[in-house]
Amino acid sequence: MAPSIPKKQWAQVIEKTGGPVKYKEIDVPTPAADEVLVNIKYSGVCHTDLHAVNGDWPLPTKLPLVGGHEGAGHVVAKGELAGDDLKIGQAVGVKWLNGSCLSCDFCQQSDEPLCLTPTLSGYTVDGTFQQYCIAKAAHVAHIPDGVSLDAVAPILCAGVTVYKGLKESGARAGQSVAIVGAGGGLGSLAQQYAKAMGLSVIAIDSGAEKKAMSEKMGASAFIDFAESKDVVKDVQNATPDKLGPHAVLLVAVSEKPFQQATQYVRPRGSVVCVGLPAGAEIKAPVFESVVRMINIKGSYVGNRKDTSEALEFFRRGVIDTPFKTMELKDLQKVYDMMNKGEIIGRIVLKIPE
Repeated sequence: MAPSIPKKQWAQVIEKTGGPVKYKEIDVPTPAADEVLVNIKYSGVCHTDLHAVNGDWPLPTKLPLVGGHEGAGHVVAKGELAGDDLKIGQAVGVKWLNGSCLSCDFCQQSDEPLCLTPTLSGYTVDGTFQQYCIAKAAHVAHIPDGVSLDAVAPILCAGVTVYKGLKESGARAGQSVAIVGAGGGLGSLAQQYAKAMGLSVIAIDSGAEKKAMSEKMGASAFIDFAESKDVVKDVQNATPDKLGPHAVLLVAVSEKPFQQATQYVRPRGSVVCVGLPAGAEIKAPVFESVVRMINIKGSYVGNRKDTSEALEFFRRGVIDTPFKTMELKDLQKVYDMMNKGEIIGRIVLKIPE
């Protein structure tokens, strides 16, 4: 028996750039032929959601907009072209990449995040800060049976994104990786994925709580950038041969760490940019970058296979999502906490029934 779907629902809506978000009733959408309607139970809150409110990225948002792109819930309706692999009642995740063309050069090479005509949840299409959300059937994540929907929500963006970044770094088991912004939502997951992949972690962040969390997660060293007199030297000294880590994963939300990373990464090391501070640039001297053979690259969100792999790590119990649950109606409070740098781990919103 098909579930009963209401005509109206509660959602957090951005009506103008800069916010604030408004908690209000809106219509429940109807899925197109290649889409599914997902009854969202939980949604993680990502720093990207704050950028969507502020409109400070060089990519315009739709307005009005329902934000959110870490939604976990159940399929309650689907279009006639949605595959038989999706069943009514099945647990799925709605990710940042809501849909892609599936036919361009990038999509054909499993680089669908680079599709030239993507739809982005909570940015160019309405996202998961609502009770019922639309997503392309081909792109929803299949959540394994028995997985807790609140705990898995952050994996759908933060987890997949850092896992992809670590893969892109080329670091191999037994090598070291510095994670910058290690105590935040992305960083706390990056530390765990790195450990699960056999990497030694140097955590870089600030504050006693973030240090304690990093040490609990097994970081070999914690560098407090606010207290360090020489971050570059301290990071290098945290490696056995003092040459620096094999890779640096930058999930920081400010520009300065992006400039420092190329100085302390070891020769032939990789600096992987994941965080997206508004207006930031990454700079490195050409001579030193060439003679030390430094690899500087960006890593975007993962593809569908990256997603299934990231979820499998979680299903196996080797990834724990440090999160705190708040109500959907309190989203503006979450953004205020973000602006003050008060969030440790991830905030997951409980969506009302």
